[in-house]
Amino acid sequence: MKLHLANLGDTKMFTAHGPDHVMVSGERYTNSIVVSANEVRSDWDAANFDGLNEAHFAFFLTLKPEILLLGTGPRQRFPHPRLYHMLTDAGIALECMDTPAACRTYNILVAEDRKVVAGILLEPVQK
Repeated sequence: MKLHLANLGDTKMFTAHGPDHVMVSGERYTNSIVVSANEVRSDWDAANFDGLNEAHFAFFLTLKPEILLLGTGPRQRFPHPRLYHMLTDAGIALECMDTPAACRTYNILVAEDRKVVAGILLEPVQK
């Protein structure tokens, strides 16, 4: 599905998504990524939802977002609170949603100049 791109200069925005990929500012990604207004990071080593651990959430502490959107794939899933307690303690809100919703929500919040980061889990598609 293509998403409409607002003219926000060099701001990183989701421009498309599918079952096995997302596109950020026209560039295709097939592995899990972290997106903020000024960068796309592929050094987040979260391979799938079931493998998430505390270190995967601690990764976001240095980015200091107000809101972390976690795109959990084709369906909304919720990690155990013990995995992300350090985010809550740091005042970072965590919102979990399916990946298409996370992409849309991120675009809205970043266009409002909110300090938002999206962690998008991209798992291989089962055939």
